Amino acid sequence: MYEIVIEQQTKKYLKKLPQEIRHRINNAISSLSNLPRPSGSVKLKGSNYYRIRISDYRIIYEIKDNKLIFLVIFIGHRKDVYRNIK
Repeated sequence: MYEIVIEQQTKKYLKKLPQEIRHRINNAISSLSNLPRPSGSVKLKGSNYYRIRISDYRIIYEIKDNKLIFLVIFIGHRKDVYRNIK
């Protein structure tokens, strides 16, 4: 089982989302701790990040297998999320 680490800025963004979407995203993040590469996850080109889709929102995350850490980098609407990835 992977430890889930969510960046502070991402936590703030998540709190601002509607309750239904926030609940779906939290459920998805919890399930990723057991299976960090589920079907439907996509590795982003040119980086070590993965993404999964939750409705119109995307969860961008990094997996550190050697430490069993699952790091949520960014959560955002599909129109904005890829612009904010560094």
